[in-house]
Amino acid sequence: MTSSSPRLRPLPLIGLALWIGLLVLASVWMSRQAYSWLPVQASTAAPLVDGLFSFETGVGTFVFLGVISVMGWVVLKHRAEKYDATDAEPIEGNTRLEVIWTAIPLVLVMAIAVYAIRVNNTLGVLGPMEHIHMHDSVEQQGGYPGDRLPAENVEVIARQWSWEFRYAESGVSSTELHLAVDQPVTFRLVSEDVLHGFYIPAFRLKQDVIPGRAINFNLTPTREGRYRLRDSQFSGTWFAANQADVVVESSEEHS
Repeated sequence: MTSSSPRLRPLPLIGLALWIGLLVLASVWMSRQAYSWLPVQASTAAPLVDGLFSFETGVGTFVFLGVISVMGWVVLKHRAEKYDATDAEPIEGNTRLEVIWTAIPLVLVMAIAVYAIRVNNTLGVLGPMEHIHMHDSVEQQGGYPGDRLPAENVEVIARQWSWEFRYAESGVSSTELHLAVDQPVTFRLVSEDVLHGFYIPAFRLKQDVIPGRAINFNLTPTREGRYRLRDSQFSGTWFAANQADVVVESSEEHS
């Protein structure tokens, strides 16, 4: 007597498809909402970083709602009867289920990794970052990267607790950073005391400023306005107040 394989019932399959569809819709909606949680996009890097953040939010939503809904279904569907103190039924391992819940996280993690690598490579093309020794002159280093690109050169000096900006072309020094919209800029980041963090949220790029090192950091602002530069590293008691205005203006106003 041969045993026939169990048939797949259509109703559970329809329910599973509807459940997955709802998870996908909720994840897509949440990923779109993620854009509104961030400051305005003001640099060429911002859309790339925001896209990655939106994708990760959507994946996280799918996993979170999927796990929570399964837990809720198990609690409601398989809960013990009132005053039932007996042991649960012994359940053996399910190889198919174990393969599924191993393969799905692997695919999701690899998708995030591939997306992140692509964004990181693109950011490297848009604005490469180079570390150079402070005691080496600019001529010894072959000039700023901006000397090989149509970029403005600005030296950023971080201190406890203030920022100073020196513009190479004009020789002007200020405590407020002024940039021309759609004009590439190369920063030379130096610290006169401790570790600082050069971070402008609207630009979506952050770079540590390390004592004893000069770090070249490139970006291109794309939106006119007034933004805020913050020290993202704990550089001392008043590090939270170590901020400065960043003004992105037209080329005519900047000249």
